[in-house]
Amino acid sequence: MLQNRVDPFGNIIRTSARGLFMGNRGVLHNENQEIIRSYKIKTWITCVLAFKNRRRTVMAPNRYTELFFMDEATSFAAGHRPCFECRKAAAQQFKLLWLQGNPDKGLNEKTPIGEIDNILHTERIDKHHLKVTYEENPQTLPDGTFVNIEGAPYLLRKGLLYLWSPFGYATEIHVPEGGKLSVLTPPSIVNAFRAGYVPQMAI
Repeated sequence: MLQNRVDPFGNIIRTSARGLFMGNRGVLHNENQEIIRSYKIKTWITCVLAFKNRRRTVMAPNRYTELFFMDEATSFAAGHRPCFECRKAAAQQFKLLWLQGNPDKGLNEKTPIGEIDNILHTERIDKHHLKVTYEENPQTLPDGTFVNIEGAPYLLRKGLLYLWSPFGYATEIHVPEGGKLSVLTPPSIVNAFRAGYVPQMAI
């Protein structure tokens, strides 16, 4: 079993579960198909599983490491964004709504996506290669956002929180009133959700 699935914390894990999306962070594995780094490049993308009848050998030598996500909301929580090649429409919509949701960044439609990737990188992982989180009132968060409750990732959707697992969502609880929760989804992505981007959720 290969270590190539990604959880909402951005960790690369081993599981027999299948994913709905593929992702890329560069070459992360060695010749023995072992993960030796968490990322190689700052462009973390989310791709479709099939595109133009292309075929790849998973974790081939010197090729980018194929990562897999349970759904798109999971990939966003980990800090990925849509690919401009295989998911062009979604990528264009995400960029537009990201710009609308983050006017304080001072970027515009002519801004290369690489500049947004640079911002996302500061929001997803710190200098110690640890997941960046922040506190926010869950009542103000949009659907598709992930929060951390006692070390477990929960997806927010329609006033409920759903416990994530590689195989799908399980236990649901009501969004607590008052206080703040630790948020896993990067803040500028959450702002894109607020501006109208609706991530695909397997629920």
